[in-house]
Amino acid sequence: MYDLEINLDNNPGALALMGRALGEAKVSVEGGGAWVVQGQGVAHFLFEDGEAARAALEGVGITVVTCRKVLVQRLKQAVPGQLGMLTGLMAAAGVNIEVLYSDHDNQLILGVDDYEAGKIVSDQWMSQL
Repeated sequence: MYDLEINLDNNPGALALMGRALGEAKVSVEGGGAWVVQGQGVAHFLFEDGEAARAALEGVGITVVTCRKVLVQRLKQAVPGQLGMLTGLMAAAGVNIEVLYSDHDNQLILGVDDYEAGKIVSDQWMSQL
């Protein structure tokens, strides 16, 4: 799975343009969100095919800042403290979490500064579930 950081205009219709472009390219959004930060629309969305999403968005003039492979995690929702435990393990391994959100399947999506080191932690975490 891939997270795309996307710059959007901060005006009515910006998300609609994005959604139409992805729909016409038959690219599904698997999770993510959008915010206004200092007057600029900033979005992070999850895709199975990051390059297809990038091509569709850039084809209509939308700026894709980054396309990165992400870690996908399950948390035990009934157990308090799961987020703190997982993120603490990442921190102990020296992995900085730069993006965090949930997908449409209630999984935690992590964009990290060191994918390989993060994957080691992620794989250990998943083996304990």
